[in-house]
Amino acid sequence: MKQIKCECGHVNPHGTIICESCGKVLDEKNEQPLLDMRYEGTARRSQTYKRTVIDKIWNFFSSVKVGVALIVITLVVSAIGTILPQEKHISLSVPAETFYAETYGTFGKIYYALGFHDLYGSLWYVLLIASIGVSLVICSLDRAVPLYRALKKQKANKHESFLKRQRLFAEMDVHNSDMTHSVKLFKERLIKKRYRIVEEDGNILAEKGRFSRWGPYVNHIGLIIVLIGIMFRAVPGFYVDEWLMIKEGETKAIPGTEKQYYLTNHQFIIETYDETDNAVFKEVLEENGTIVKNYQSNVTLYKASHSIPGEEAELTKMKDYEIRVNEPLTFDGFYIYQMTYKNEMKSMTFALTKKETNEIFGYVTIDLENPQREYDLENGYRVELLSYFPDFEFTNGTPTTKSPNPNNPAFAFKMITPENPEGETSFTSIQQTIEPFGDNEYKMTFQKVETIFYSGLSVKKDSTLWIIAIGGVIFLIGVTQGSFWFHRRIWLKVTDRHLYIAGHTNKNWFSFQREMKELIQGTALPQPIDQSKKT
Repeated sequence: MKQIKCECGHVNPHGTIICESCGKVLDEKNEQPLLDMRYEGTARRSQTYKRTVIDKIWNFFSSVKVGVALIVITLVVSAIGTILPQEKHISLSVPAETFYAETYGTFGKIYYALGFHDLYGSLWYVLLIASIGVSLVICSLDRAVPLYRALKKQKANKHESFLKRQRLFAEMDVHNSDMTHSVKLFKERLIKKRYRIVEEDGNILAEKGRFSRWGPYVNHIGLIIVLIGIMFRAVPGFYVDEWLMIKEGETKAIPGTEKQYYLTNHQFIIETYDETDNAVFKEVLEENGTIVKNYQSNVTLYKASHSIPGEEAELTKMKDYEIRVNEPLTFDGFYIYQMTYKNEMKSMTFALTKKETNEIFGYVTIDLENPQREYDLENGYRVELLSYFPDFEFTNGTPTTKSPNPNNPAFAFKMITPENPEGETSFTSIQQTIEPFGDNEYKMTFQKVETIFYSGLSVKKDSTLWIIAIGGVIFLIGVTQGSFWFHRRIWLKVTDRHLYIAGHTNKNWFSFQREMKELIQGTALPQPIDQSKKT
């Protein structure tokens, strides 16, 4: 790229608008009455290199509009991801595709097809987050590096064209005038206002609040760290958000711990308020009925020893704990919260009964999780379980099950008795008995059902929080830095015949003009006017 040599002799990079040394406007075609001082007229890579594929990628991601669009898109899809529950947060008894289609209809089908059911762990969402990070890095480098170089090389002696095209500007004829006292008084006031003074051949540059210019880039650093923290959640071991349904008496490996920890659920307890708790509760109970006071899972935590794959791990007891709402079990960075529960049928008991006399010849208790094929009632009486439908329904006249969960059990029995050694077939569901081969002599009579509680526990671990917290703090520092401080500069140039005074700030022009009046007041210096009001 061809470099640009200013009349002052300084060689500027291609694309420079304002000479880095004297401030002369290098683009002669630039007829704007005021200079664009956002990046001090420095050459930015995105505006000078546009030929190669790398240049085009750089230019694409350096655009602020592209960065904002990526953030908006991410926010929108993140919001859509909260409309329906994520796959990992629900206990599925059927494939996720079927669950979303059956539960939420066409919307659920589209939701699943577009991948929103597992949005935050999907590859395209991670790539979207990564693209925001890339945009922030390139956008920052494209602007911050040239800006740093320009601000570092500032000189007090600026070209007249630079001063005349500042927003606050004034000039006066000083031929045969002595401005020494006024300039001295002006300098003293600048120092009192905490300006840093640079003098060069009688010219003055007063500056303060330069660090506020780096506020947006500090924001970017904070956001990049936050995004890195979010992306670390995809790395195994850094982030766990799992679900554990465990029934009373059961011991299960805790998901997300790579089978290092196990949990035994001894008992699930629901406690409700009664009239003796408080007079206030008495009134509420009379109006609304039962109010739950406590959901509690009494558990024991175990740590597994190393074992050969396929071999049952040896468990070492860590501690007993009562998990309540907002009182999680904590260990090794993991938190186990009490989230929900369900009460499910555990077993059903039937009696083999002779229909004519209602005489009972034995009882059959079916474990709904592990039913037996045959139940011997002795004395020649036997019951065979032909079919078991845990969640029974008729589909096209054929008995099927909607899920493996025992929500609506139904059974096909063969009842073998001394009178009927070939057996009689009966199909029994809740409140329904079908005898498919005509009237039977015997029937299976429902006696009782036993239920069992399942504790719904949420397993969480987040080792990325400290990264995200650091990023958040840095972001807020950048916001404070850029919001409450202002970069103000005042140039004073004195020649044999003229005196020029100009000022620029990156924000809060009203306050800057008021400060300028206080600095000028009582001196022979001209009061700068706001040239933006001329246009």
